Amino acid sequence: MMENTVIKKIKVAFFDAKKYDIEIFNEVNKNYGFDIKYIESHLNSEMALMAKDCNVVCAFVNDIVDKKTIKVLTKLKIGLIALRCSGYNNIDLKTAYKRIHVVRVPAYSPYAIAEHAVAMILTLNRKIHRAYYRTKEGNFSIDGLLGFNMYGKVAGIIGTGRIGKETAKILKGFGMDILLYDKYPDENFAKENKMKYVELDYLLKNSDIISLHCPLNDETFHLINHKTIKLMKKSVMIINTGRGSLINTKDLIDGLKSGKIGYAGLDVYEEEDKYFFEDYSTKVISDDILARLLTFPNVLITSHQAYFTKEAVHNIAHDTLENIRSYFAENRLENEICYFCGKDCIKDKKGRCF
Repeated sequence: MMENTVIKKIKVAFFDAKKYDIEIFNEVNKNYGFDIKYIESHLNSEMALMAKDCNVVCAFVNDIVDKKTIKVLTKLKIGLIALRCSGYNNIDLKTAYKRIHVVRVPAYSPYAIAEHAVAMILTLNRKIHRAYYRTKEGNFSIDGLLGFNMYGKVAGIIGTGRIGKETAKILKGFGMDILLYDKYPDENFAKENKMKYVELDYLLKNSDIISLHCPLNDETFHLINHKTIKLMKKSVMIINTGRGSLINTKDLIDGLKSGKIGYAGLDVYEEEDKYFFEDYSTKVISDDILARLLTFPNVLITSHQAYFTKEAVHNIAHDTLENIRSYFAENRLENEICYFCGKDCIKDKKGRCF
């Protein structure tokens, strides 16, 4: 009874709210009873004032939670930032430390994102997107739609968290040889699945398909650049369902123009916060780099939808609200992002790890 009384007093400022977010969160919130204030705008230092009289801010991948934003939220006495995503590169953790706790949803559905990555590989390889539009127009020619057998080819997986591992297992099912790279290798996983960890340069030089599943940080920023592209096989396929800034997009375009990169599948983009999740079908895209990417027939761009399955969205809603409940009802911080170690911690309100 006391827990329910506490929860009903909690107000949540939910930024970047879309119709599908509202529907699923309202459904899951029936089990919690939070007072959720849905706000269509992105969170930034100017819009942060919309969280006045709230206890929690719920943010997404393209919300800007920088130093200015956090200072505004601190003045508003916001105690918790609940991310409804796994990535947190848009959060200034240094400024948030000892001011506002930050929690995330670390693993809502690795299967959803892994399956999307593989769908992009298959689409690019067999030119499914191009064939679809041809046949809709009555053009049944297959000229220019030649693909390649994935069986026997080499797939390089950069980042072997839950998503990277699922992607590797799916591609193994196609009969591909799998090379793995991770700063913290899981040798047991590799041994059990007959895969092997290698140095990054070796993976880049020997992979026919490279799929990115690592977090974005100082070490991985522009991991794919002119220098690393130069190491790759000619006509390599690059897939990115991680974070846009893992790739230097200008260097990617140069690689596409030269033919060094044969295919690119991008579910994320460096400057996506201006466009992704929005309808620009009747507007001019002023981002010259994004506009250039859209002209390549061997580039497939999706709008950060890899996570977007019924199961994943439901899990996001449940885990986000559960993170909020455990903080206010039990003084527990499930899935807090630790400023020091960059990992999920369970802490009390004084910042002590359990």
